[in-house]
Amino acid sequence: MTDCLFCKMVNGEIAPDKVYEDDDVLAFNDINPVAPVHILVIPKKHISTLNDAEDEDTMLLGKLNRVATGLAEKAGFAGEGYRVVMNCNDAAGQAVHHIHLHLLAGRQMTWPPG
Repeated sequence: MTDCLFCKMVNGEIAPDKVYEDDDVLAFNDINPVAPVHILVIPKKHISTLNDAEDEDTMLLGKLNRVATGLAEKAGFAGEGYRVVMNCNDAAGQAVHHIHLHLLAGRQMTWPPG
């Protein structure tokens, strides 16, 4: 998808502040963090929203969560706690229509989120 911000990052047109990359997943620091640690974890495959994921994407969706967990463990805040959020569509706050997880940590999380 040529106009997708995250696809441009995957394709190397835009250089994010990478914290992880493999053949399927890219993770980088959010440019507008809402917590001291705010990492976005995205699939390299373009999937607009969670509603657009197919059965063939099941392993990829699981891998996004495993990458987030691994980043939390590597950074040392897994035991203390963190939040993983995925928004779906505009009303839920999805600003970029390329699925992504928000990995949030470094402060006391509250519910409802805020």
